[in-house]
Amino acid sequence: MAGAKTAVAWLASVAPDPRACRREWERNPRGVALLPAGKAWDVLILPGGLGRCTLDVLSRVLDRVGPVLAGFGDDRTGFLVPPGTADHWIGTGVRSAGAGTWIVVPCPGRSGGGVRWLVPPDGSGTLTDPALLELAMHEAAAGPVRGAGR
Repeated sequence: MAGAKTAVAWLASVAPDPRACRREWERNPRGVALLPAGKAWDVLILPGGLGRCTLDVLSRVLDRVGPVLAGFGDDRTGFLVPPGTADHWIGTGVRSAGAGTWIVVPCPGRSGGGVRWLVPPDGSGTLTDPALLELAMHEAAAGPVRGAGR
């Protein structure tokens, strides 16, 4: 439970009114808040299938993947990355949310309104390294190597 409280405090810290954000998460059964990207994190948003495969690749090579969101109907997968990443990211089919944008964020430990955590934040500020994310995306897009071992 202490981890969830730390994660809530970390996420809410970017809100214009962190206390109001925490209250909204406590009161609203959907448990979502609209938070600004670009302060503590940016978000790289991948199409759902590629995002899930990319998360699988990252999970195999990293001890701890940064927070990852799944969008409505799992159509999109959002990886929290360091602030400023969205300003420089170039990738076909990948959307970004950085400074000046807002995203729907569920309370850690709950799914809300179709948005849920695939990898919830732990409150430590761990984010996904964009270079590793890009490599994992390439591996995921390439899929399994055919004819390996022939």
